[in-house]
Amino acid sequence: MSAPDTAGGPYGSMESHLRARRDGGAKLLIPYVTGGYPGWMRAVEAAAAAGADAIEIGIPFSDPVIDGPVIQRASTAALDAGVTPASVLEEARDLDTGVPHAVMTYYNLCHHQGHERFAAALTEAAVSAAILADLPYVEAGGWLEAAAEAGIEAILLAAPTTPEHRLAELCAASSGFVYAVGLLGVTGERAALARTATEIAGRCKAVTDRPVLTGVGIGSPEQAVEACEVADGVAIGSAVVRTLMADGPEAVGDLVATYRSALDHG
Repeated sequence: MSAPDTAGGPYGSMESHLRARRDGGAKLLIPYVTGGYPGWMRAVEAAAAAGADAIEIGIPFSDPVIDGPVIQRASTAALDAGVTPASVLEEARDLDTGVPHAVMTYYNLCHHQGHERFAAALTEAAVSAAILADLPYVEAGGWLEAAAEAGIEAILLAAPTTPEHRLAELCAASSGFVYAVGLLGVTGERAALARTATEIAGRCKAVTDRPVLTGVGIGSPEQAVEACEVADGVAIGSAVVRTLMADGPEAVGDLVATYRSALDHG
């Protein structure tokens, strides 16, 4: 049960876009930016201009169970400033990047609004896809149906602990791409790429032709290149958000450019 290829915001289907880039020989790069944090929209646009293939926009949530300390700090700052899901999506509508956007958040926000209303809000914000980080695949049926009906691609997470009998089913149900979670634990930069990062990507690629991106625990361009020896691409979160908080949105573009160059020449 996956969203049709006609899904997507103003830049079309995320999956079609990523497939075309992958099939043209590119390694995929998707940065994550915390929505609502000061300068976040400029950071998104800078990341896209620096070569991102798509953008993840985080909708801050009060109990972000998968987020490590860096992203939690950014989310807390945004929430303390009065940011809401509606305000992030309203601003997202004004982004002009030329690449598809996904939101990444937690199921409670979707459940509170109702699946159909949440999907409609994403569509109105010109969002192509959504990641609900704490919604298990086995409990996602209602959301998958509502997302597909609204033309939102529902990206599912495959963890190192996902059993073999479930993995092919999960990959088939995901749309946009399959998010291969590189390690057990929260997001954050690590000194070395976890062995599980390439293992889970390889397991996913063995059962699907859908783009497979590794995220969580990638701490440098060199680790991104290593992950892409197996995966089709990488999602980069904590490094991007840390840079936004420390050095501002223009520096995010500089950081993404270093990842883009490494992946293009690695």
